[in-house]
Amino acid sequence: QLVTSGRIVDLMLVFIVIEIALLLVIRKRSGRGIAPIPLLTNIGAGASLMLALRAELTGAGWTWVAAFLVLALVFHVSDLALRWQAAEPPPSA
Repeated sequence: QLVTSGRIVDLMLVFIVIEIALLLVIRKRSGRGIAPIPLLTNIGAGASLMLALRAELTGAGWTWVAAFLVLALVFHVSDLALRWQAAEPPPSA
């Protein structure tokens, strides 16, 4: 019942929200850790995939599944773009 009802995804999303909150508090207090935007793009991709799974498990319809998958793609591409920029060496003078 926990899986077939989609409640497992709800539980996982609660843990993700707790994880985000803890990571942001750690960053605020220590000045170290993952910056908020890269954190949210990375976790947003995974959370969107979880929402697509929940939509499928609950019979929400293919349009919701597709919408969450597109959202996951947007987060994923944004995450890659941020990582790509961070990995580029600074231009030489």
